[in-house]
Amino acid sequence: MDNINVLIIEDTPAQSDRLVKTLEENNFTVVGVATTLKEALSLFYSSKKIDIVIIDIFLNGVPDGIAFAETINAVPNASKPFVFLTSSTDRQIFQRAKLTQPFSYLMKPFNELELLYAIEMAVEKFYAQQDVFLGDEEDTVISDEYLFIKKGKSLKKVRITDIIYIEVEEKYCNIITEKEKFVILISLTKILKLLDNNIFCRTHRNYIANLEKIEEIILADNLIILSGNHKVTLSDTYKDIVKRMRTLR
Repeated sequence: MDNINVLIIEDTPAQSDRLVKTLEENNFTVVGVATTLKEALSLFYSSKKIDIVIIDIFLNGVPDGIAFAETINAVPNASKPFVFLTSSTDRQIFQRAKLTQPFSYLMKPFNELELLYAIEMAVEKFYAQQDVFLGDEEDTVISDEYLFIKKGKSLKKVRITDIIYIEVEEKYCNIITEKEKFVILISLTKILKLLDNNIFCRTHRNYIANLEKIEEIILADNLIILSGNHKVTLSDTYKDIVKRMRTLR
C-alpha cells in the first residue's frame, strides 16, 4: 500500500509550506516542490511515483504553471491529473488555463477542505476508467493498477498486484493485502469483472485469489495456502484452477 503522491509547483515558500503541511497531515506524500517551470518538468519526468500535481499558475510573475500543464498534456501517456491554484482573477488567464482541462481551479488563499475535495475528485475522475464504488464510510476507485480507497479525509493507494485475496460478506468485499484489510461496498461478481482474470481467479463462491500469491494447493482438504499463510477455500466447482496454475508455472 502506498499513499497518494503529490507534486507541488509553487514559488511562494509560505504557500508551499502550508500545502506540504496540509497534505502530510492528511496522509498524502509530497514527492517534491518545484518553484520554476524547468524544475517542475525535471521533477515530473524523473519521478515515476507522481499521482497528482498541484500547480500555481504564476511562477515568478509568468503563467508558467499553464505552460507546464500544456507540456504534460502534449506527451502521450505522460499526463497526470492536476489542480490549479492561483490568486489571479484575470479572465483571459482563466480561459487559457481552462483549455488544459484541469480537474479543479482553486483560488488563493486555499481552503483546506476544498483542496482535499479537489484532490479526491481529480483522482476519481482521472483514475476511475470504469467505476467509482460508493460505500457508507469509504469511496473506492479502481484503475488498471490501483485501488484508491478513501478513509476519513485521506485516500489510500493499494496496488492491485498487492492484493492477496478478496472475501465477500453479504454486500461487502474484504480486500486483504499483506499489510492491511479494506472493506468496500461491492459484490464479488462485480469486482471480479473489473480485475484481470489472468491474475485473479474465483476459488469459491465467497473468495477470489491472486494466482501469483498461491504457495500451495491442498486438493484433499479443498484448501489454498497463499503468501503470508493466508488460507482460502477451494470448492469443487473451481478446481480447474489447478490447470491454470500449470499454465502459469
